[in-house]
Amino acid sequence: MIKRRDTWLLLLFCMLLVAAVYGFEKWRAMDGDKPYAIVTTFKSDPQTSRAFTWHTKQAGDKAVLQLVKGTDADFDGKNVMTVSGVTIVEELGGNEKRGVHKAEATGLEPGVNYTYRVGSGEKGGWSEAESFVTESAGAEEEEQEPFTFINVTDSQGVTEQDFDLWSNTLDRAFATFKDAKLIVHNGDLTENPDDESSWTYLFEKAAKWVRSVPFMPVAGNHDEVDGNADRFVSHFNLPGNGADGSIEGTTYSFDYGPVHFVMLNSESNRKAQTEWLREDLAATDKKWIVASIHQGPYGGNSYKKTLDWAEVFDEYGVELVLQGHNHEYSRSYPLKGGEIVGTGDGEEGNREGTVYVVTNASGQKFNEKKDDQFYHKVHFQNNKQMFAGITVDGNKLTYEAYDVDGAKLDSFVIVR
Repeated sequence: MIKRRDTWLLLLFCMLLVAAVYGFEKWRAMDGDKPYAIVTTFKSDPQTSRAFTWHTKQAGDKAVLQLVKGTDADFDGKNVMTVSGVTIVEELGGNEKRGVHKAEATGLEPGVNYTYRVGSGEKGGWSEAESFVTESAGAEEEEQEPFTFINVTDSQGVTEQDFDLWSNTLDRAFATFKDAKLIVHNGDLTENPDDESSWTYLFEKAAKWVRSVPFMPVAGNHDEVDGNADRFVSHFNLPGNGADGSIEGTTYSFDYGPVHFVMLNSESNRKAQTEWLREDLAATDKKWIVASIHQGPYGGNSYKKTLDWAEVFDEYGVELVLQGHNHEYSRSYPLKGGEIVGTGDGEEGNREGTVYVVTNASGQKFNEKKDDQFYHKVHFQNNKQMFAGITVDGNKLTYEAYDVDGAKLDSFVIVR
């Protein structure tokens, strides 16, 4: 009888121990060890690298990234790649702190599917497994495969319900352009950059996209306020090749396929960016150039503080400028030297000029349609979230704008 009782006591002890461990791990997760606001970006070569950012409520957590080739999330095998990242302890006000974690995987293989997780490296501190695909190796220019990217702007919400609208917009965008390789956001990601809950909603509502597809933003006037863009920068791991004097992460450029993307900050350091822009565009050998700005020179109205950039766009034959801020839909005629140089109908050939667009808004806020300007080819307010898909295929760039219900509302083609 004594042995049987001891056996039952031992069994009960083991059950209580298991329950305690389970409860502790659950408590750890609820207490903030689990990574959140996870987003992937390009920082270096898209063919051989991928960058990540995430936050934790435990400010002292380490930053660890693990990857395996393929879609099998076996992180216990011998082929796991482990990358140590950087953790910054950020003060949120009062006694509240958080951990801002950034890591970049390099030395990857082009055109390969990888599965990854991020976290502290401790049990219970890992994210769920996600996957991504590196850019395929560059073939001869004439053999490069077409690719599509999605453009959105002004998600600019406050409440969880606001960001449900943002989520619906991206869901429709990826249902329309299933193989899109990246997302370009033209600024004003949230209404108040100091409201951390809105940033959390932004990333969590779009988690199934922004954890796998690179999310490349520019800073708007709601992202950089009075020269401070700390919260914006803390959420992204972006190229550090921008203009001298700019807040790092608010100006940068990168390449994908035959396209050179240049990301500008309309909120500060504009004069220095003009010189940087000229040097950056002079150095690229890519066939296509696409710029993204929040307050651009030719949107719903003209933002005169960025007109100097239009002169550089003319000089280097920038085909397309993606803008935000106006919360309405606007598309210009092809422009050069501040004048219309094309019809805006059908196919525009041989870099006749630069086309400037504002793809309305991807969130809850819409403005009244502004007065038509001389440069407006298409200009309307439909009070619906919108997005665009831009496809680059050899000598042809096709732009297609849709509303959140799936209706195509505008399109044009540029041919080189």
